[in-house]
Amino acid sequence: MPDSPAEPPFRRIGPEAPASPVVLSVPHAGRHYSDALLRASRLPREKLEILEDRLVDRLIWRAVAAGASAIVASSPRAEIDLNRDEREIDPSTIIPPPSSRSVLQSPRTRGGLGLIPTRIAGAGSIWLHRIPQDEVRRRIEEVHRPYHAAIAEALELARTTFGVAILLDCHSMPTRDPENSGEAALVFGDRHGTSISADLLDAALAASQAAGFTAACNSPYAGGHITSRHGDPATAVHGLQLEIDRALYLDGDLRSPGPGFNRVAELIAAIVLALADRALGSKFAIAAE
Repeated sequence: MPDSPAEPPFRRIGPEAPASPVVLSVPHAGRHYSDALLRASRLPREKLEILEDRLVDRLIWRAVAAGASAIVASSPRAEIDLNRDEREIDPSTIIPPPSSRSVLQSPRTRGGLGLIPTRIAGAGSIWLHRIPQDEVRRRIEEVHRPYHAAIAEALELARTTFGVAILLDCHSMPTRDPENSGEAALVFGDRHGTSISADLLDAALAASQAAGFTAACNSPYAGGHITSRHGDPATAVHGLQLEIDRALYLDGDLRSPGPGFNRVAELIAAIVLALADRALGSKFAIAAE
């Protein structure tokens, strides 16, 4: 896969100097499918798009307008999953295969959803051939590591400015069962109480409830690599994953914006303001109005 993406693998958006302690991450909404990636796939683009958190990058504009910074992937999840440890690789899909000591086997890699996704439910195997080890290394060095470095830099700038930094890692999840009223429309993941302080989590939950949404914690999503890598409350850097039911903001085709799109954008902005307000006090909420 010799040719590189024609655009940067991610974008940093928001104010140059931090205006909020909250930094947003959108790792799974990238839609720049290079010709090389599509040639290497046995599946058409519309099947690869199943892996996306569809249009979540467009949901954050109100939160950015409220002062948050954001790191937004352009590279698609099919190319590399930024919410995985760079060692979460299925060695059987790489040529030459890496040593067993250099990989981190997990249920995700065994299910085809490791660092380099290899299978899509209902569609089968993704790649025509095993992926050259040099290509995997290129994706790690040009996409994965810079993305995480950008998150770390943004969080450090926020902490230096405000004394605290909060990462809100934004995702979408498959539509919940409408017949099961117990299934929440939002799921917050805090790595089972380890990536964010309880009072900040409470602020996010209260903002969701005030906006009319039902929310759960850690079930079925407790947060992934991004949350665990960057969330460290002991150093005043907090991390929280947010999963949003796609039916809340997409149309019936689950591809284009639906009637609830703006409401969910307002929700994310409300969560950002609530987190900043709880971290800094009411002065931030007043200044942001």
